[in-house]
Order: sequence, then structure tokens, then C-alpha cells
Amino acid sequence: MGLMSSQDYVNSLKDGREIYYRGTKVYDVTQHEVLRSAVNHASLIYKLQENEKTRDLFVYKDDNFGYSSKFYKIPRNGNDLMERFNLIYETSKMGRGSFDVIKGIGSDAIFALMIITKKIDSYLKTRYYENIMKFYEYVIKNDLGLAVAQTDVKGDRDLRPFEQEDKDLYLRIVDKNKDGIIVRGAKSHITQAPVANEIIVLPTRNMSEKDKDYAVSFSIPPNTKGLKMISKPLKAVETSLNDPWFVLGKENMETQSLIIFDDVFVPWERVFLVGEYQFAGPLAVMFPTFHRFTAISYRAVIGDLLIGLGKLLAELNGIDDKSHIRRDIVDMIKYKEILRESALAASLYAEIDEDTKIAVPNRVFTNIGKLISNETYLNVVKDLVEIAGGLADTLPSTQDFYNEEEARYLKKYLVGKKGTDPLTRSKILSLTRELLSSLGAFFTTIMIHAEGSIEASVIELYRSYNYDESKKLAYYASGISDEMP
Repeated sequence: MGLMSSQDYVNSLKDGREIYYRGTKVYDVTQHEVLRSAVNHASLIYKLQENEKTRDLFVYKDDNFGYSSKFYKIPRNGNDLMERFNLIYETSKMGRGSFDVIKGIGSDAIFALMIITKKIDSYLKTRYYENIMKFYEYVIKNDLGLAVAQTDVKGDRDLRPFEQEDKDLYLRIVDKNKDGIIVRGAKSHITQAPVANEIIVLPTRNMSEKDKDYAVSFSIPPNTKGLKMISKPLKAVETSLNDPWFVLGKENMETQSLIIFDDVFVPWERVFLVGEYQFAGPLAVMFPTFHRFTAISYRAVIGDLLIGLGKLLAELNGIDDKSHIRRDIVDMIKYKEILRESALAASLYAEIDEDTKIAVPNRVFTNIGKLISNETYLNVVKDLVEIAGGLADTLPSTQDFYNEEEARYLKKYLVGKKGTDPLTRSKILSLTRELLSSLGAFFTTIMIHAEGSIEASVIELYRSYNYDESKKLAYYASGISDEMP
């Protein structure tokens, strides 16, 4: 027990889990030509906590469990949340702008489950809080990597779970016995499930009494019988295998999977919700509150990467003194700093759960940052394209730069501003092309839709905002009331 080494983490994935990639069964995810990119990226967390230079950022001494991962440190106040922001932010920088979710997303889920199970137990005299605390102890003692499966495949979006023609289109309980429950269905878009040690399952929405069989939460190992993972094609990784300059796609990619639960057995001690439909909605909201805080923390680093690329390209192209280019770069700065400010404000104005004393990121500031991130990402991509110019698309291949007959021409004609190194300029353009092409669909989709859609943030902001002071001001300003706000 204790902190897991990077090699032990890799070895832990060789457990017979059932994974498919492009129609073929994967027998060892650590050796798969493409999926091992996800393994390598996840193992970075373990390497960084082993490294003396970065250990203090990733490790703390817990009063109960000794030296432990800071990702699993329960936030008790705003300072703890600020420390968590810094952990996520710095982790993303060390991942070349790509956040490593192998502990972050799972800890988001665990904190949410602690809060909601405590309330379920209080109202219904269940013992779910004991289950999640035992699971938490197991995770922190063994330093496990986690995935979270929340999003159901949903079928007809206009119908509730119990109304679906195929009852398995939301994950559901199909049987119970003295030892546990049996579930059937599927969860989609699940990040890093093939390279996790545990998969935490959460409900995706609020449930009615008729939906109670779908109100279920639990955790299971990825090699559980009946669990099947179908990984998406990692086109960015596949492309990078043929291009030495596509470093991000080769070394810092994660995989998303469709997970099939084919009558999977879950023991009672691993169950956190089973039929208590009244609490499916609160759990489905509490998890995204933590997870969106994580989102704006790592997305600030993506903003930082775009700023760096934009400024370098402006300098290399000799246009950094042009007014429209300055506006493009300031637009990127505004994007990045609003996300960082939102995360810091969400920490400063954290709400302390009265039952568990866990600090919850302020929902208003968290969702404002997330909404801005979703709505304006493509605007800053447009800024980058405007600065980069057409070579972001038409740059010759890496191989052309290493062919002596071609290279002398490329070095002459791709020089940019006088005194610049054409090879440096071309590599910066190559990263820009990678972000726009092989990584384009991935980054665009996650930045617009991951951690909750635009509409999800709108709904939560509208629902959680305190209008009292605003209405008092309106009454006072109109003269209807003499009471000063």
C-alpha cells in the first residue's frame, strides 16, 4: 500500500480487461501501438510524484493514510480548492497542455458521493456513506487510477429512462440478491476507462419514481465479468505515428470508450445508490460542480498554450506589432484569464457542506467560467488561425525537411521574419496544424461539450443564482421600496 510507482501502475493494467479497438480485441492495453499513448499519459502522474523535483506538488502527508496523492485530498476550505486548482493547472502544463484525468475526475466523483450519500443516509437510514468512505480509503491507500461513467447512451432524448422502447438505453438494475445487484446497459464518452483501476458509475440525470431502477451508483474494477470497453479510434495518435513533429498526439492523448454492462454483478459494499430516485438528480448535479471546477482549471492551460502559439507565430511572422494581431492575442489572454479568475473566485467563495464539511466550488463562478469556455473556444481558435496564416494547413511534411534536396529550399523560403530559424518556425506551425487537424475534432468537441454542455451550464446558472439582492436593488431603484439593498 501507499504511493504506486509508475511501473506498478502500468503492470496493474494487465488484468484481463475486455477492450476492443477498431474491431479487434486488445489483449494488453500497455502494448497496443495506439492505446499505449493513453497508458503513457496516465502514467505521467505517477512519474511526477516519484520525481524529487515535482513530488511536493503531487504528494501530501495525510493524518490517516500517510504520504498520499494530493488529488485525493478532501477540500475543507477555499485554500484547499485553490491548491487543487494549482495541482490541476500545473499537471496540465506538464502534460503539454493536456490534462491527466486519471485521478482528477475520480476524486471529483468521490467528493460528490461523500456529500450526497451522507444526505441519503440521513433521510432514509441507508449505509451508503460508509460504503463510499471505505472505497475512498481503498483508493487513497493503493493510489489507484479512476474513470467515471456518467453519461448514458439515452436513446430517444425526448423520453425518460422508463419510457424508452429498449429499457437498456439507460443503465439499470435488472436484479438484486443478498450479495449485490446486477446491472445492464451502457455508458458513453468515458475517458480513460481502459487504463483505470476502478470505474465509478453515476446517474446521468434526475429520476422519477418510475425511473428508480435507473437510479444507481457504484464502483467496479475494469476487468469485472460482463464489462466490455469499445475505445474510439485515436486518429490523432495514429497520425502522429507517421509524423515525428506531432508530439502532443503521440505522448499526451487519452481515450474515450463506450462501456457495455452485460449483466454485471456489483457487490453491496460497492453500491452507493440503488433505487433512491430522489437523490439521482442531486448527485448528477454535485459531481459536475466539482468536475466543471476541474474543467476551468485545465482549460486555462489550453488557453495558455494558444497564447504561446499565437505570440510566437506573430513574432516569427514579423506581425506582432500589428493592431489586429494584438487584438487577437488579447482575445486569447482574456479567454485564459477569465477561466483562471473563475476558478480562483469559485475557491474563494466556496460553499462548505454542513454535513461533511467538504468545500464545494462556488456554483455560480464555476459555471460562468465553464460557460465562457464552451461558448468562446472557437473564437480563440479563429484568432490563432488568423495569426498563423495559410501555412498552418499547407506546410510541407516533416519528411520533406529531412530530405537534403528539399531542405535547402525549405530553409530558404520558410524563414519568416529576418533572423528567425525556419525549422523552429515550421515546428511551431506543425503544432498549430496538429491542434487544428488531427486533434481538431477532439479539442473542439471537448471544449464545447465535455464536463457538461452549454445548456447544462445555462440551466445550472439560472437555477443556482441568488436573485434576492438584485431584485431588492430593482425595487429600491424604482422607488417601490425604501429599503436599501
